[in-house]
Amino acid sequence: RVPLTPANAARLVKAGYRVTVERFDKRCFADEEYEKVGCELVESQSWPNAPYSAIVFGLKELPENDDALVHRHIYFAHCYKNQFGWRGIMDKFRRGQGMLWDLEFLTDDQGRRVAAFGRAAGLMGMAVGLLQWAVRNAKPAGSLGALKPWKTLESAATEVGDKVRAAAANNGGKLPSVLVLGALGRCGRGAVEFAKMCGIEKIVEYDMAETQGGYLKELLDVDVLVNCVYLSAQHKVDPFLTKQMILDAPAHQLSVVSDVSCDYTNPNNPLPFYTEGTTMDNPILTVDELKLDIVAIDHLPTLIPSTASEEYSDALLPAVEELLDTDTPSPIWERAEKLFHDKAKEAASSADK
Repeated sequence: RVPLTPANAARLVKAGYRVTVERFDKRCFADEEYEKVGCELVESQSWPNAPYSAIVFGLKELPENDDALVHRHIYFAHCYKNQFGWRGIMDKFRRGQGMLWDLEFLTDDQGRRVAAFGRAAGLMGMAVGLLQWAVRNAKPAGSLGALKPWKTLESAATEVGDKVRAAAANNGGKLPSVLVLGALGRCGRGAVEFAKMCGIEKIVEYDMAETQGGYLKELLDVDVLVNCVYLSAQHKVDPFLTKQMILDAPAHQLSVVSDVSCDYTNPNNPLPFYTEGTTMDNPILTVDELKLDIVAIDHLPTLIPSTASEEYSDALLPAVEELLDTDTPSPIWERAEKLFHDKAKEAASSADK
């Protein structure tokens, strides 16, 4: 995936900005597509040597090392909700006197995120959950192997739908039932959308009204559970489902949990019955004691990289143009910068205790 597509990079180049792109042969848009619109290509992982004035723009976490960060960065750092290792990340910025505009916390005046991969994450969270249900209910039963990206959303829905229907034929024609937590958000709407694209008939939608108080035993009464609840830094929730609740219902129907939110390192994790993530190469964590298969991949939009990148880049571009227009202050970026400094102080304060 990319935060800036060639089409949108072209707009910045045309406006007079210098856009430098690292070479990478696994990106959904080829190097040549960026070069064709006027971007300068440089070697992969050369960003630490960029001029101090450069803004380093990416998506996922930086390499795990102890190098101080001297630049202004835009990416998803995953360090503002007390996640594991967050103080170390903030300390790298402190030592290098760099700065972070975290993509997760770029918000408009109403507090809504200006851009998010939520819909794509929800779409693919449901896709992988349904795929695992299909493999589990095939004859012979199995487990999902390494995942490969689809070229389009439509090709994903066709493949998943066909496999679900084939598995249902071995189950008296009964399609799986699904329940989506956080169904009214971008991510949840994406999950519901994909289930409908695959012909799923029983789709239960839960949002804030249905999850108040936690401890939702009815989550055990569906085949596939997809968690799309977004936890803010201040968001404290009671667990929706615990290990003991699952053990107390040995005949439960639930067989697959697709945890799109992937908050297993968060102290307020609403699904505290697993403690490790899964990957594209090994997408399933099977917990035999609980009779559950768990999907916990934190970069699901990668499965439809072009679609996800185009949606995200189009939504983010106006904010990027605001940032680069230094003549006009941008509340979006000012809020993100203030949040960074607040979190840096919090990290320093807690480290001193």
